Formats: sequence, structure tokens, C-alpha cells
Amino acid sequence: MQHDNITPYQNSESKKEQVAQMFDNIANRYDFLNSLLSLGIHKGWRKKCVNILKSKQPKVILDVATGTGDFAIECSKLNPTKVIGVDISEGMMSFGREKLKKLKLDSLITLENGNAETLSFGDNTFDAIVVGFGVRNFQNLEKGLANLHRILKPGGQLVILEFSYPTNWFIKTVYNFYFSYITPLIGKIFSNDNRAYTYLTESVKAFPNNQNFVAILNELNYKHTNFKSLSFGVASIYSAEK
Repeated sequence: MQHDNITPYQNSESKKEQVAQMFDNIANRYDFLNSLLSLGIHKGWRKKCVNILKSKQPKVILDVATGTGDFAIECSKLNPTKVIGVDISEGMMSFGREKLKKLKLDSLITLENGNAETLSFGDNTFDAIVVGFGVRNFQNLEKGLANLHRILKPGGQLVILEFSYPTNWFIKTVYNFYFSYITPLIGKIFSNDNRAYTYLTESVKAFPNNQNFVAILNELNYKHTNFKSLSFGVASIYSAEK
């Protein structure tokens, strides 16, 4: 299945390299901008994701595209024995590691360089895998998701939080305006990277969301797949098991 591969910059580097560069560029303002642009709602979204995992009581958790570690930190409330966060941006993770030290979570949570497609953990390693706003940035969506399936334990759960596209015409109009004009403007003012927040809009529009994404998970042999729309359809939680 072919998806439009939107990249942050118009250069010859791979999507992975461009995304890493983009996040390195905005790392110092990322948490601030995330809260500002989502009006703080993203925190509640992550809590909902972690609640889905509660009944499974996962002990070993992987957070893919961990960024500055927020999802991994939320997962620490599940009382796991180990949380590993992986990301392709060293810049983002260096801020994340500072955060973990302050919260005294640095012995429970470790952040390391890696991306979904090439993670080399052994088969059936993790009880749960979470991805927050990261699957849009996979260089090869199917390859990344298939590799996550491989390293998930049988019966283990995958929970993905991702922006989606509202269907209600009024919400869609407001969303389009906000994402096309306000977001890039605020991003430009605060992050000194003109492309980062324009790319955000383009990649959300190109992403195969909701039923389309569930169909991809099904094709890759995930079970019990479903999605739930959040905040009038501006984001979705996808959950699946191996």
C-alpha cells in the first residue's frame, strides 16, 4: 500500500534523516510549543492511552518516537519494571533525559537512539508498545509496524496516538485554518524552523487515518484492532494486539 511520503525539507536526504534534523532543530522549544498548540489537550490524550493498557499490567514497555519522553513518563504510572524510549532525534532525547533526572525516573526509563523499522530487539520482547504522534514520521509505515509486531509479545498491546482529520465540516474548517495558518506561524516565531510546523499539517493530511490505518494493522496480522476519535476527530487512539 503506497502512502504519500511527505518530508519536512525539499532535499535529497531520506525522510528519516530529515525528520531527525527537524526535531533536533525544534527540540529546545518542543514541549512548550506542544502545550501551546494543542492547548494542553495532548496530556489528557496520553492519559487515555495509558488507561487502555492498565488491565494488561505491562511490565516491559517500549515508547517509539519518544521525543522528550512524555509518553514514557506517563507509562511509568503503570508500575512497569522497565520502560525504553527510542527516537531518531538526539536533540529531543537530551531534553528528555534532563526531564527524567528531575523526576527521578532515569533508572526506570532509558532513552536510546532508534527507529521503528530497524529496531533490533529480540522477538516477543515487550508487553506493550506505545507511539505518540510518531507513526506519521515513519519512513516506511508498514515496515515499521511489522517490526513492532515482531518485538511485541503474543497478547501484547500496541497503542498509537496520532493526529487525524475531522469529518464534521465546521470542525474541519476551523482545524484547517488553525493548522494551515496559526500553527506554522506560531512554530515559525518560536522554533526558528519555518518548515517544521508546515510539515506537521501536510503529514497529517497525507496520513491514512482511522479505518484506513486500522486496515493496515489488520493486514499486518494485528488482532482486536480498533480506533477511537478524540476531541471532535482531531486525533485518534488506535489499539491492537499481537
